[in-house]
Amino acid sequence: MAETIHRPGLDAQGFIEREGSLARVPHVFRPVVAAARDRLLDGFGARLHSAYLYGSVPRGTARVGRSDLDLLVALREEPTDADREAVRVLGESLDKEFSQIDGVGTLLYGRDRLLSDLERYDLAWFVACLCTPLLGDDLAEYLPRYRPDSLLARETNGDLALRLPRWRERIAGAGDSEDALRPLVRFMSRHLVRTGFTLVMPRWNGWTSDLREMAEAFGTYYPQRAAQLRGAAEYGREPVGDPDVLRSYVDDLGPWLAEEYARVHGAKAPRPDGP
Repeated sequence: MAETIHRPGLDAQGFIEREGSLARVPHVFRPVVAAARDRLLDGFGARLHSAYLYGSVPRGTARVGRSDLDLLVALREEPTDADREAVRVLGESLDKEFSQIDGVGTLLYGRDRLLSDLERYDLAWFVACLCTPLLGDDLAEYLPRYRPDSLLARETNGDLALRLPRWRERIAGAGDSEDALRPLVRFMSRHLVRTGFTLVMPRWNGWTSDLREMAEAFGTYYPQRAAQLRGAAEYGREPVGDPDVLRSYVDDLGPWLAEEYARVHGAKAPRPDGP
């Protein structure tokens, strides 16, 4: 009889467990989280449905001066351009004030979109499994539980082919300075590693948000591409402002990964506003 391997990130029934908690936020980052909470309340008031932390801070793995603060904000109605500008300004102010973090990333959506059928296996899954409640009514209470299956893989990262042309535009417009290229390397490295991981996630049958663990899981099934994804995992943690790295992503690894993803899981359902 084949031995059953118990993968991380799943409960006893095989559902993905919600990662992170406010209790895991390292002490040094708690003033940043408190400031973010208060400023979101001040900025949106009754229009704010709920707010969440995600990423390394609520997982307890954030590194002082290296990690960014990741937020997801749900409004009671669809956000406006003014709302998007408000969260951009809020993020800039937090980044300048607190040396503990290296940037702030904020996702902003309306409650109805997050609970829509179209987003059931993408943004809704993200809230239910990867986000830690910070303010308001937790949307996870209205959502199903999720398994690491092919449907989830398709709907989370099955749009890489649509993203690559935009990535090329961003690279072309960034110039040659290391300061401009480094954030792109970090962002694209992380995205490619996560896409590589979800490509094999149903076969691996588990969940992790650790970039190195993701790359190792991928390499089990695609040894010919393992070194590339391991390299991307390191650049996701310690980015460099190297244009050659970015070119390798959009000219080689990215196109191969997009084609293989479509072959294995199919393409993500189209969104009205694109990927």
